Amino acid sequence: MTTTLAQARRLVVKVGSALITANGTGIDLEAIRDWARQIAALRADGRQVLLVSSGAIACGMQRLGWTSRPREVHELQACAAVGQMGLAQIYQEAFGQHQLHTAQILLTHDDLADRKRYLNARTTLNTLLELGVVPIINENDTVVTDEIKFGDNDTLGALVANAVEADALIILTDQPGLYTADPRKDPAATLISAAVAGDSRLETMAGGAGTRVGTGGMITKVLAAKRAARSGAHTVIASGRERLVIQRLAAGESIGTLLASQTEPLAAKKQWLADHLQTAGQLYLDEGAWKALEDGRSLLPIGIISVIGDFERGAAVACIAPDGREVARGLANYGSSDARRIARCASQDIEAQLGYVAEPEMIHRDNLILLD
Repeated sequence: MTTTLAQARRLVVKVGSALITANGTGIDLEAIRDWARQIAALRADGRQVLLVSSGAIACGMQRLGWTSRPREVHELQACAAVGQMGLAQIYQEAFGQHQLHTAQILLTHDDLADRKRYLNARTTLNTLLELGVVPIINENDTVVTDEIKFGDNDTLGALVANAVEADALIILTDQPGLYTADPRKDPAATLISAAVAGDSRLETMAGGAGTRVGTGGMITKVLAAKRAARSGAHTVIASGRERLVIQRLAAGESIGTLLASQTEPLAAKKQWLADHLQTAGQLYLDEGAWKALEDGRSLLPIGIISVIGDFERGAAVACIAPDGREVARGLANYGSSDARRIARCASQDIEAQLGYVAEPEMIHRDNLILLD
């Protein structure tokens, strides 16, 4: 684990309802303050941390005096609305003790499935990290329906790790990690200290329902690790009740279960952009723009000669060199209509042309891959 998490500079930490609410008995303020202290220490060390927090419904249950999780969708949504207010306030106060600002980010599956909304979410999260803000992310249970819900925040944590290209996903739970079998039923079960994310045998070892205040279980964590590994992120499943667990994991200490990714982040992104996305349009570049891409820089509007196709912001587009070859693919910061208006324009002139500025680049280098 030393060669993985110890080198991680961007981490996603997911905490479950059972931890936040002390197994449903009430909001565990001291636990939240302790996580804030640890994340503040990592921030001081130059690390970037995003926190995916369960607990809105559980917090709402406590505030409303409900002893069992409601089943009706409208009751769940109302409960989450009450709980989100409480959680946001608690996190703000906890991180404020360390002079850190927090931002509440509520997402649904549609936000990360739709390319334009995905790009907006990704840009917002990256901007918050650059500003030194700690994003507090949760599923938007107040509007979610069965058709669009993630189902659990383990999956949400993995999708966030994919979106921001995190180096690691830390899933804190009320269990020590993944066992070879359910330790509550099999006394011979042993803790798995390390394995490869995506190993199908892990899914047969995991299973069972979550706690009465949550929706997940060990199987959702194993599947989340498999998903996070697609973008090169390693996952650790560990007990949130371990002393200084976040800091110790980030230092490389072996705690819980490490599910390592065998995919290099660059290779994962190249496969995603080059092989799995159909391009919606083409951008024809001048020589200067093509050389800039070769040098690892972003594509600016001034280097675009013409725009072909009809596409929206966030769509995958092909970059065509002066000799007619497709030399790169990336995600467009502007739709085709606006792209045509700003082609051959300097970045500082975008606002004059469009009346707004989404980004100074047509394609940011982080969302662009050169083709072999």
